[in-house]
Amino acid sequence: MQCALKFASSAAPPSSASIAPLLFSNTHNKKMKLRNGCSIRAELSDDNDPLLQAAINSASLRFHETHRQDPLFIDPYAGCFVSTHTQMDMETKAKQYCIATKFIDDKLLSTVNHMDGLKQVVLLSDGMDTRPYRLNWPSSTIMFDISPLRVFQKAAEKLDGVGAKIPQRCLFLHVPLETPNIQETLVTKGFNGTRPSVWAIQGLPLMTLVSFEEILLTVSGMAMKGCLFFGELPAWLAETGIGNKSSMKKWINNIFMSYGFKVDMISYNEVAKRLGKVVKPGDYEKILFVAEQLRCSDDQMETWRKELQRVDEDGDEEGFEDL
Repeated sequence: MQCALKFASSAAPPSSASIAPLLFSNTHNKKMKLRNGCSIRAELSDDNDPLLQAAINSASLRFHETHRQDPLFIDPYAGCFVSTHTQMDMETKAKQYCIATKFIDDKLLSTVNHMDGLKQVVLLSDGMDTRPYRLNWPSSTIMFDISPLRVFQKAAEKLDGVGAKIPQRCLFLHVPLETPNIQETLVTKGFNGTRPSVWAIQGLPLMTLVSFEEILLTVSGMAMKGCLFFGELPAWLAETGIGNKSSMKKWINNIFMSYGFKVDMISYNEVAKRLGKVVKPGDYEKILFVAEQLRCSDDQMETWRKELQRVDEDGDEEGFEDL
């Protein structure tokens, strides 16, 4: 399956003006011709890279949650991404983001701990996901992070600087979001579609509904039947009002089912109650979901195709001998 993913900002669909800086996200230096024949060199810096800034904002939320008196989780590495003077004035959004982070953390570990043998985890992230370092992964866990290359490289430098390590007998590999064929690259790096896997998305930059459908196509082709895909999505993908829950539920059911997934929308309030927290009313333009793969992966189908072919060939040989 050939699948090229196209991404940009994880907020609402950007205008043409806001897309302009993103034209330089894949290559740090681009030359633009001027009318007089001269050229200028446009460069992304840390201050004008929207993907990097979005990742830092999320890291700031985790940093502040970590230093609360009764935190939902501890992220000992978020601080290496955040400047000391960072101020966050997003109480409601911060709480719901952290509730989602805790939900995804717990779902990942509970799922992986029920896998036998090799455990495959695919994180679709903003490039500053510290889960490979801060969660207690069991042995024989291989983690793949799909995220923007420049953000991931910046994060890797910071994490190396503070001595962050993944658990022993685990493996962590990065797949650049800009890679032309995500599925092929995952396979090259060792992903096995005939082994169980778990997929989680939080912070991955999305620009269009088509971008998300390409993700669903990739996960549908690589995840075995029964595998889980869960996390957070921007609500604008549903093209319905944030308060129109019935329309949003219908949309999410339809789009996931079209790619072979059974999906459930998860209430932030219900998760918060289970955690002993209260979420203040307010618009948080994200969808929390859990989906189960109902189809077989491409590798499973290929394995069965070869087995059927072998059985047919064996049958033909036996019939020839009888003659």
